[in-house]
Amino acid sequence: MAKTQRELMTAGEFYDAGDPELSAARHASADLQFEINNLRPSDKETRKQLLQKLIGSYGEQFYITPPFHCDYGFNITLGERFYANFGCTILDVAPVIIGDDVMFGPSVQIVTATHPLDSATRISGVEYAKPITIGSKTWLGAGVIVCPGVTIGEGCVIGAGSIVVKDIPDYSIAVGNPCRVIRSTT
Repeated sequence: MAKTQRELMTAGEFYDAGDPELSAARHASADLQFEINNLRPSDKETRKQLLQKLIGSYGEQFYITPPFHCDYGFNITLGERFYANFGCTILDVAPVIIGDDVMFGPSVQIVTATHPLDSATRISGVEYAKPITIGSKTWLGAGVIVCPGVTIGEGCVIGAGSIVVKDIPDYSIAVGNPCRVIRSTT
């Protein structure tokens, strides 16, 4: 049996982003994000209820400061006590798994989506994605960008403005563009 475009997308294979099912899912997600991002700051309970409808899986305690943006929401897994500051963007074309006790500074971007390098394939309209995993007890500073396919280990600190293009081992402090380990947190 042939895979759906959603199954292809989530599996990291070439897929058609213009597929009607995926388009409808993105529009529904965008509508929820609009509601979330336009609530009064004091309306935390309604915000959490809407985020629970948007996010695929989450721990009991999490807080996302609006504005928040994502592609679908259903490919995001948040651990316990997750916190994201203003302007978080998670392009969850592939699964994004975030552990417990993770903090994001303002304007963090998690980007699973990518495009073929070959121009003929790229202009055909197909896309693909690679999953991202962020280990428990990790802090991403302001403006960090995590690129497709990256795993950041447990207990890491990623310095503000870093662009993470390769895996970061557990208990590392890493900074820069491209992000590189400068020392251990232990």
